[in-house]
Amino acid sequence: MAENPNLNMALEAVLRDRDDLYRRLMQAERKLKEMSDLQAMKDSYEARLSEKDKIIEAKDKAIESKDNRIASLERKLEYLQRKVWGSMSEKRRLPDDPNQLKLDFGESDMTPEEEEAVRQAIKEVNEYRQVKVREHEKRVPVRQKLPEHLRREEEHIYPEGYLGNEDQWVLFDETETSEHLEYKPAELYVRVTIRHKGMRKDTNRIITAPVKNEPIPKSYASASLLTELMVGKYVDHLPFYRQIQMFKRIGISLPPSSIEAWFHEVSDLMRPAYYRLKELVLSSGYVQSDETTIPIINNEKHQTIKGYLWLVRSVMNNQVFFFYHDGSRSMKVALELFKDYQGAIQTDGYTGYGILEKIKGIIIICCWAHARRYFERALKHDKARAEYALTMIGMLYDVERIADDDNMNEQQRMELRKRLAYPIICSFEKWCLTEYGKVLPKSPIGQAMNYFLNHVRQLAHYTMDGKYCIDNNLIENSVRPVAIGRKNYLFCGNHDAAEDAAVIYSFMGCCKAADVDFKGWMNYFLNHVHEYDSDYSKDLAELLPSSLKDRKII
Repeated sequence: MAENPNLNMALEAVLRDRDDLYRRLMQAERKLKEMSDLQAMKDSYEARLSEKDKIIEAKDKAIESKDNRIASLERKLEYLQRKVWGSMSEKRRLPDDPNQLKLDFGESDMTPEEEEAVRQAIKEVNEYRQVKVREHEKRVPVRQKLPEHLRREEEHIYPEGYLGNEDQWVLFDETETSEHLEYKPAELYVRVTIRHKGMRKDTNRIITAPVKNEPIPKSYASASLLTELMVGKYVDHLPFYRQIQMFKRIGISLPPSSIEAWFHEVSDLMRPAYYRLKELVLSSGYVQSDETTIPIINNEKHQTIKGYLWLVRSVMNNQVFFFYHDGSRSMKVALELFKDYQGAIQTDGYTGYGILEKIKGIIIICCWAHARRYFERALKHDKARAEYALTMIGMLYDVERIADDDNMNEQQRMELRKRLAYPIICSFEKWCLTEYGKVLPKSPIGQAMNYFLNHVRQLAHYTMDGKYCIDNNLIENSVRPVAIGRKNYLFCGNHDAAEDAAVIYSFMGCCKAADVDFKGWMNYFLNHVHEYDSDYSKDLAELLPSSLKDRKII
């Protein structure tokens, strides 16, 4: 049978179409597979990108945290450098830009009367500043003469070759004299007390001389030795072990256990007078209070823990006492300490005193020196605002200098503060309220403004009475002996030792405040304290440094 050409052509065409369809199908399958692989790759890439974004975000946060940490450490370093090498005086120079002294009341909510009062106050303070600048003269150091009360021992030196043969020499009345301060080392000696016995001829009774009251019965430690040890540690900041070495160099060895026992005995002798001192300080109407750290040995953990000494000073009476309560700085200690107090308490703004303001009869006054320090720390971060704030605070201190220069009494000082200082404080407050929204709250200038705005009412309280101080620098000066002492003796052995140290620090602080010789007072106290053991008609306040000074006993 002959092949049909048309059929063959048709078959070939069908086969070609099928081959073409097959090729297209294979290409489609390949493309579909490639597309599925691409989707998987896309999903993989997107997952990897998302993971990298998280890593980058975490790194950015870490970098930001490190930057914040570095900035915080830089601020702390600047503060410590200023503490060690910088000036801490409340006196402040004028700002570099004189336009900063010009007040802009455009954004502040002040009445025209308030604006005029502020302008007049600043004008008067600036006039006082200009007068003081003109009056200031550079002081040239002058060598002081040696005190006249010191014993003089003359030493005569003659010309070379002079042997007393006046027939060959002519000595002139005119001489050249120079003075040199000599030092004689301390001397230890033994005081032997011999009690004699006797009998009157008209009686048969034998009488023995009475026993002299020694500070510590049945101890060879005299008042002068105990005074030297206690003043050495709590005034001159010499630990007992160093004093033991010093005594060895002059020929006497004192057992450390004996000195430790004497320390506790002396503090026990002072404790009744300490309680009387505490009563007198808390009975005054105006005190300053502060706290300072003191390391305490924890025998259970065999390490030191941070304890706190509370310090209260009567500004008007120049009396001060330290208070130790198991090393705590909590609010309940402040409540216990001032529970019966009535009057004004000046502090540094520590929140532990905040609850005292709710007690009727107590007024809290804050310290302008602390407010100033916040702005001082912000100088390198926001110089314009910080200098403006420091200038305003400096004017408040100038108002105090005006009162000091004119020897104003309390009433006159109060009137001056209300006329000059209070308007400046009001203007400063409104300036801070205006500027606070323009700064970062956690920045140094933001923290300074926040401190001021949170305590502005307590900061302004000092203008209510002329006897109140603008800052509590007096109490901070009283804290210094503890701060220096803990760098030398490092720690207290236990809570009892810290409480005993608080007792001795209290009387040493009273001596410093009353400008009384430490050794003179303590020697007198130890020699006469037993006179008050049985005679309850005597007041232990008579033994306080200020009382002995008023009676010219020491």
